[in-house]
Amino acid sequence: MWLEVTGFCNERCDHCYADSGPDQGHGTMTVADWVRVIDEFAAMGGVDVQFIGGEPTLYPYLPELIAHAASARGLGVEVFSNMTHIRLAVWEAISSHGAKLATSYYSDDGAEHDSITRLRGAHRKTRANITKAVDLGIPIRGGVVSLREGQRAMQAVSDLRAIGVHEVGGDRIRAFGRAGAGVHPQIKDLCGHCAYEKVAIGPDGAVWPCVLGRFIDVGNVRSGTLAEIWAGSRLAEARAGIAAVHGAGAAACTPPQFLPMCGPCGPCVPSVGHCDPEMAPMAAATTT
Repeated sequence: MWLEVTGFCNERCDHCYADSGPDQGHGTMTVADWVRVIDEFAAMGGVDVQFIGGEPTLYPYLPELIAHAASARGLGVEVFSNMTHIRLAVWEAISSHGAKLATSYYSDDGAEHDSITRLRGAHRKTRANITKAVDLGIPIRGGVVSLREGQRAMQAVSDLRAIGVHEVGGDRIRAFGRAGAGVHPQIKDLCGHCAYEKVAIGPDGAVWPCVLGRFIDVGNVRSGTLAEIWAGSRLAEARAGIAAVHGAGAAACTPPQFLPMCGPCGPCVPSVGHCDPEMAPMAAATTT
């Protein structure tokens, strides 16, 4: 389950699928609402929770939610952060409750990374905090999203590995949120595994098949329980609609960009040439 605890973000990425940024807020979900949803998810047999945003580390009560999900309910916890601003309380919560981290990384070149995030100094801060996570022994995944021609995507992969990040995934830009440039989102741009063993909840309680499928609203946890929504007709219709476009499922692709249990992320990243960056040299050798 993705919990999008805030729409607020200190970065202004043009490709942001969530339309998050400095002008967005934390939404209408209260801490008690989030705790209740976590409890309901655990009672349903849920396994993993990812806190996302916006920038989840800027949500004031993130440490409390990490503690509740991990220690009180025994869920696996991951925080998907841009890694630019992690206060001490968040570091302590992640470390003491065995949570994991995931982040997006766009280039080994600071100027290029900062031009994508539209935040001066973002690369320096992100890289420093990735290094800190590795030094602290916190499991961390990296995701390199291909956005523009000539982007130093493979160099970004190499840089992450040099820091000590062993799990690095890739993805392409997807036509959701600001990246859609006003184009209405379509089911065909989803991976096809949305609403199967996974669900997302937004800052105002809206329930979606996944964080990218926010244009498919299947209910709201402020007016119904998660179990009711999961078993409801709206989610069943959403599953049917997704299956009608994608079929029974696409070929597996690894490693995943978002939740650890996510399925295929294809099509492959143009600048990498293969869904798994580790396979890029082999693909190139085969081509030549």
